[in-house]
Amino acid sequence: MSAVALTGHAIVLYRASVLKAALKLYAAHRIQPNRAYTPTAMLREAGIITGKKYPRGYYETAIEDLQEWLNAQLAARR
Repeated sequence: MSAVALTGHAIVLYRASVLKAALKLYAAHRIQPNRAYTPTAMLREAGIITGKKYPRGYYETAIEDLQEWLNAQLAARR
């Protein structure tokens, strides 16, 4: 069995990807992925990553902005 160790920029990309999935889960089904990922905490973290501020309930906007941010970061790495 082998393991993958994420370092540097890959950690930030992974964090954004997991956050986007958590926001999608909450937006669609109102399920919190874990105790720490409250709706407010998820929107706050999305704001830290994207540099924008999200008011309560703007999950879809945060998801779209995270996807745009991920696309831009991945395009810059190529």
